[in-house]
Parts: sequence; C-alpha cells; structure tokens
Amino acid sequence: MNMSKRVLSALLLAASVVAGQAQSTTAPKKEKPETEEQKRLDQVTEQMLQLQRQLDAMKEQLQQAKDASAAAQARADEAEKKSDAVQQGLGENSQAVSGLQTSVSDLKASTSVIVQQAADGQKKILAEQKKTNETLDHPDVLHYKGVTLSPAGSYVAGETVWRAHSTGADIPTPFTSIPFPQAEGYHLSEFDGTSRQSRIALMGEGKTTWGTMRGYWEADWLGTGITSNNNQSNSYVFRQRVIWGQALLNNGWGVAGGQMWSLATEDAKGLSNLSGDILTPQTIDPNYNPGFVWTRQYGFRVTRNIGDKVVVGVALENPQVLGPGGTLGNVNPGITYIYANPGSSSGLTNTGGTDTTGSLGQATQYAISKTPDFIVKAAFDPGVGHYEIFGIGRSFRDRVYNSTTSSAFTSTVWGGGIGASARVPVAKKKLSLGLKGMYGSGTGRYGDSTIADVTVKPDGTFEPLKSLSALASLDWAATPRLSVYAYYGGDYIGRMTYQNTAGKYQGYGVPGSETNSGCGSENLTPGGPTFPSSGASCTGTTRDVQEGTLGYWFDFYRGPKGRLRQGFQYSYTTRGIWATLPGYAPKAIEQGIWTSFRYYLP
Repeated sequence: MNMSKRVLSALLLAASVVAGQAQSTTAPKKEKPETEEQKRLDQVTEQMLQLQRQLDAMKEQLQQAKDASAAAQARADEAEKKSDAVQQGLGENSQAVSGLQTSVSDLKASTSVIVQQAADGQKKILAEQKKTNETLDHPDVLHYKGVTLSPAGSYVAGETVWRAHSTGADIPTPFTSIPFPQAEGYHLSEFDGTSRQSRIALMGEGKTTWGTMRGYWEADWLGTGITSNNNQSNSYVFRQRVIWGQALLNNGWGVAGGQMWSLATEDAKGLSNLSGDILTPQTIDPNYNPGFVWTRQYGFRVTRNIGDKVVVGVALENPQVLGPGGTLGNVNPGITYIYANPGSSSGLTNTGGTDTTGSLGQATQYAISKTPDFIVKAAFDPGVGHYEIFGIGRSFRDRVYNSTTSSAFTSTVWGGGIGASARVPVAKKKLSLGLKGMYGSGTGRYGDSTIADVTVKPDGTFEPLKSLSALASLDWAATPRLSVYAYYGGDYIGRMTYQNTAGKYQGYGVPGSETNSGCGSENLTPGGPTFPSSGASCTGTTRDVQEGTLGYWFDFYRGPKGRLRQGFQYSYTTRGIWATLPGYAPKAIEQGIWTSFRYYLP
C-alpha cells in the first residue's frame, strides 16, 4: 500500500513539472546555465524513471504471480478432483479390502481346519502304517487265501505233582482208584514231573456275506496208546482234545460238528464251541474236580440266538457205557449177555479187553450203541450273571441169551438227567460265584469221576444207576496278574441191588457179596508165591468221590509277546465205598500238590 502512494505522488509531481515545462517553451528562450532547481528536477525525473521501471517489473511479477496462482489454483482443482477420485477409490477399495479381509479370515479358518485335518489324517495314516508294519512284522493272525489262522491257546508247560499215596497216574488223578490202606501204593508217596500237558492249538476263520466259518484243532500228549478210549475225553494219541468245524450265520443260527466240549458243559456266555469260553475249573490237574459235568466227544449241534440274552441248542453226541458196575455174576442160571465188543485189530479201536459173551463183560471198552446221546440246553444272559438249564437222554442196549430156554432177545433201556448252572459276578466283578449240578439215571459218564452208568439185573438187562454231580466254585481276580480259585464238589452213584432166582444178590453196592473188611490195613498174611498177598477183602464199589481244591495262577508277563505264568494247586480228596457190613463204609483219603510253569503263545 505504501509503495502505491509513493508511486502516485511521483506521478503527480511529474505531471506538474511537465505542465510547467510546456508553458515555458511556448516562447523561445535563451539558454541559461543549469541551475540548482534544474538539477533537482533531473534527479526527480531520474527517480521517477527508476520507479516506473520498478513498477513495470512489479506489474510483470504480479502478472507472473497471478499466472502462477491461476496455475496453482488449476493444479489445486485438478488435485482436488483427483483427491475426490482417490477418496472415492479409497472408499471402494476400503470395501474391497474389507471384503478381502473377510475372505482372508475365512480362508485362514478353512486353511486351519484343512491343516488340522491334514495333520490328523497324516497322524492316522502314520498310525495305520505303523500298525500295518507291526502287523506285517508281528501279525496277530496269519492270512491264507482270505482265511485267518491263529495259534492262540497253544502253550508249553513244565508241571509236577506230589501225592501222599501213589496212584501211578502221572498228573491226572484217577478218582475211582484212590488207594485204601490195604494197597501197597497207599504207603508210598509219589512225585512226577512232566510236560505232557503242553498244548498245540490252531484256529482257522473265514468270513462270508452270510456268516462266519471256523475250524479248530487242539491237542496234547496226555494219552497212552494201549488205553486210549472214547469213555469221556476220547483221548486217542496224539491226544485229540477238540477238533471241529462250525458255521455261524448272520441270522443267529449256528451249526457245528466234530469232537468238542459236550453241550452239557458250562459256558461263560451263550453257547460256544471255543475252549476259551468253556468254564472249566482252573486246576492244573487235567481231570479237574469231582462234580464238574463234562465230556469231550464227537457231537453235532445246532444253536439259535434269540435276541442278545437267550441261546438254545440241541446236540447229538457220541455214546459210551461206563460199566456195567457192581457184582454182575449172580444173574439167573443160564443167562449171559453181550453189550460191547473189544477193539478190532483190523480197525482203529483199542484191542484190549475180553469178549463179552459171558456174564462178566465189564472189561471191554466199546459199547454197541443204538443211538447217540441227546442233549438240549438253554443259556440265559440277562445282564448280570450267566444261567443254564439242560437235559440229557441216553439209551443202553444189550443182547441177552438164555441157554435154558435156548432163546435170545435184545433189551434197550433209557436213562437221562437234568442239570442247571448259575454264575454270578460280585465285588465289582472281581469275584465269580458258581454252582452247577446234574441229577439223573445213567449219567455217571458225564460226572468228572466217571464212576458207572448202569448195572445188570438178574435177567441180564441193564439198569441205569442214579447219579448226582455238583460243584461250587469261587474264582477271584485278586489283581490283574493274580487269580485265586477254590472249588468243592463231588460225584455220587446210588446203590441198586437185586436178588436172583437162587437167592443171591447182585447189582451195585451189594452187601455180603462185596466185602470191605480188609480195606483198613495192609494184608501181610502169606498167600502163596506172592507176599504180601493181594487185598481181596476190599472190593466194595465206589459210592462217592469228593474234593476240595485251592490254587492260584500268577502272570509274570501278559502282553503282546504272550503270557508267562506260574500256578499252584492243593487238593484234598476222599473216596467212599458202599458199606458191605452194617455201619462200615470206609473212605480213602488222598492229598496232592501240583505246580505249573507255562508260556502261552500270543
């Protein structure tokens, strides 16, 4: 603003000077010497010119500034437009970025899940691969054309037995041969060590769309060639224990055939062929405990599952007659009978024994049977415990000859029995309480002591003997490695006597004809070339055998490499015979200790 005032003042001064100069030049004048006034005027003029020049420069600068300002404004407008576009783009980009961020978050979550699934899948694959490798290196079963083969159930055993009185029987106890004091063996204890109970087993199993097929073989060395028979365990050497085939259908039906545990034997659950499912006493003694109901013999059975809690079955099993027992010589005059053959040397049965065309036929081994044994059974598993009921039907046949009348006839009589069992877990399933019993006529073969099935009447026909078997058991799983067991049971055969036409008695447990007067002491009276003489005054028939047993099994190791275990058993056994004198029924007492050391294949 000051600069403008100065410029305006200078212009006014210049205008006045110019006007005065113009007036003075209207008439010529003579040149005069330059005065001080003139000098000052020249200086002012020069200053005005300088100011003009400065003004022009300032105008030029102002125009440049205006141009620069306009250019700047234009640039600002352009920048604002660009800024608005950028802001709009940024908004759109913000939404895109937000959507992208959401997508990225979702992708991260999905990726995390996928990564976790991949990790889990990899772990599973590695585990399966490890399992496969382990299976290939250490298979639980062998595979052959779609069939699995397993040796489970096989073991090697080193076992011993000590008895207070010698029976000469290795580790199985012959319960009906426990000696009385009159026998030489009664006065000698015995010790035996053996590996004959070592076992070989093989299971084959093939699955189809309609069910499962199985075949099983199990054998040991507890047999002798000259006495092998089919009385109870069908123990032909190399001793077959069980050999059977089975088909289990998906609809609950099952069929099986071969040598197997009798259907009358107690199962752990349902009705099973498998040896591991049979509730045998845990004894080291392979003859188990009196009162245990069982056989191992040929059978063909059909079973049916009714839901999950009931199974019913029917079986046809191989027959055999134990006995006849008792005093058999006092049949009526002229009567003889035959019921069995000795083994044929041209066949596969044992040739021991004598012909049975006489009235004393008990020495032979193979009954000429009319029918198989028939067994029906139902098993119940209601959720707590296992329960069974069963029935047995048997036929006994002999051919009777009468020389007085020159006649002959065939006689068939029927016997049978009923039985039941109950097994209940208590104390958080660590204790198992069991009770099993069977009562019948002619069912002595199914009792553990195998006393006798029948006797003979004076007319030469058979009479089934009453029998009772019962066993109480307690099995305690004390620890995962230690199991303890206790059993008490017995087998009983009833007395059955007859009087023949000559007034003599015969049958089973006959007073007078059988004498027990010498059972209590060793016979030291010289009786010919042999001293001491045989104790012929102890000929009574067995009435009952009872035994109490206590034992344990301890597993040193039980795992994928098998099982290493040690066992101990103590048993106290009594054998009673029917009284032949009033009030006199002596008992034989036996005590035994068994040990076992076994390795089981896994």
